[in-house]
This record gives sequence, C-alpha cells and structure tokens, in this order.
Amino acid sequence: MSPPTMTTAAAATATAMAAGVLPRPRPHFLRRGILPSPASPLPFASRVSSAAPLRHRLPPPRFSLSPIPKTLSSPSHVPVRSLFTGIVEDVGTVRRIGPPPAPPSGGGGEAPGVDLEVETSTLLAGTQLGDSVAVDGACLTVAAIDAAASTLTFGVAPETLRRTSLGGRSAGDAVNLERALTPASRMGGHFVQGHVDGTGEIAAFRAEGDSLWVTVRAPPEILRLLVPKGFVAVDGASLTVVNVDEEGGWFDFMLVRYTQDNIVLPNKKVGDKVNLEADILGKYVEKLLAGRLEAMSKAQEREGNESGS
Repeated sequence: MSPPTMTTAAAATATAMAAGVLPRPRPHFLRRGILPSPASPLPFASRVSSAAPLRHRLPPPRFSLSPIPKTLSSPSHVPVRSLFTGIVEDVGTVRRIGPPPAPPSGGGGEAPGVDLEVETSTLLAGTQLGDSVAVDGACLTVAAIDAAASTLTFGVAPETLRRTSLGGRSAGDAVNLERALTPASRMGGHFVQGHVDGTGEIAAFRAEGDSLWVTVRAPPEILRLLVPKGFVAVDGASLTVVNVDEEGGWFDFMLVRYTQDNIVLPNKKVGDKVNLEADILGKYVEKLLAGRLEAMSKAQEREGNESGS
C-alpha cells in the first residue's frame, strides 16, 4: 500500500513553516491573556520617603483596581479604586473642617456634607481634581485645589466620619498625607487601601535609645487580624507590629528616629485616637477560613442527620 499523500493545504502549510514564514505558536497563557503576576513588594517597615522631585509634565496614569472611573459625585470613602503604601509623603495642616460654603443661589435640600481643607506644598504639583489622597490613612477624593493658598479640599462622607478620627480634627491639626500609587511608584511599605477599619487609642509611649515604642489599644475585630512582624497602617503610616496581646486588648510597634521626624504620631498624646487599617491579606485569609469552616460544619451536620435517620 502506498503511503498517504498530503492535501494541497497541508503541503502549503508545511512548506511555509519550513521556510520560517509562519509565526511560532504562542504559549496558551498568552493566548488567554493570563500573564505571570508581578514580583511581591519588599516589606520595608517604619520608613517614610522624601518627596519626589517635581517634573513639569503630565503625571503618569494612576494605578487603579477598578475599571469604573471615579467622579466628583462619588462618595469620599469608596471601594478599592486606589492603592497606597503607607509611606507618608508630607505632613499637612488642617485649615478648615466643616460644611462646604453655601452656593450663591442658596436654597435648601439635603443637609450639607463636610469639607476638609488641608494646606500642603508638597502634594500640589501633579495633583488633579478627582485624585485619591490618604489623609491620616483615610482615602479621600480631591474636590478642590487652591494653588494660591496651597490647599487641597476633600469631601468627607458620613461613613468616613463614623469610622475614622477625622471628625475630631480642627484647624491647626497636623495630618499625614500620601497620594495614590502610580505604576512607576516605589513599593516601600505594604498594600494600604485607605479604608480605615476603625480607631484605636494611644496607651503609652516609651523611649529606647533614639527609637520610640508606641502601645495602642484596639478593638478585638482589628487585633485578631494583627500578627507579630506583620503590617498595620496607623494614621496611614505603614508600621511593623512587634507584639500583639488580644487578651489585654493592645499591640505595639517601634518608630525609628527618621519616622518620628516625618509623621504626626510622636506629637500626639496618650489617649488620642488613631486610625487603624489591618493588612488586607489577613482579611482575605480570615474570610476564606471562615467559609471553609462553615462548609465543614454543614457537612458534618448532614452526615450526623443521615447516620441518625
């Protein structure tokens, strides 16, 4: 029996491949659009970067986890649309907090919201309306920019006032400021969403050499997400947890000299409130484990019912 012959199309394809005309087939993960994940960031804790040099050009696109564009009508405290590192860029000064100025036309309607006006020279360059800025760790949206007065104004949602310490701020108070990450940003802290989990209370300061120990009382729902040598954002500053005492209701951390000089925390007093955000990784692990335990409990219950019937 004579060997089978190739069809005209198959022969043409073989000839083209031999001649190097046809491209090599791509790996399946490229055809599906699934690319390898980027390398994990290095965890540098208790550090604050200096301001980046100003450049007279348009800022690079902001890194965003949401395809939905943010508008000025969006609430100030929003789902994950921006990302921070907890590396404080500047310490700003509150110039005003309260209801926004009344419109010229007057009129009634819904109760006015709250505006937070902060003076900062470092963050003005490159900041635009609608940008996200972490103010003492709370992600807020820039609603107005006054270059002459060197101020940024943020609208503060009621939920933000309930969950954070911003409602207790007054004119003259200092606040930590950090703009959202861009694709070219250095990842010097950890993943901070700017979504404050709750507030804690400063319990003690204790010096050791030129470093400073800080002890913070925190609620159980936050303490259970903290682990020694893990991350926590305190007033938006990325810090390394040293000790956690869930039974005593506190955790502590240490500030090196450089960090003390570049964030607000060392200037606060025992009893002052601080905004706390636990590491997002701990939240996901807790949720996954809770779901798994619930499924196992239901499975055991079904087995018990079946064996008893």
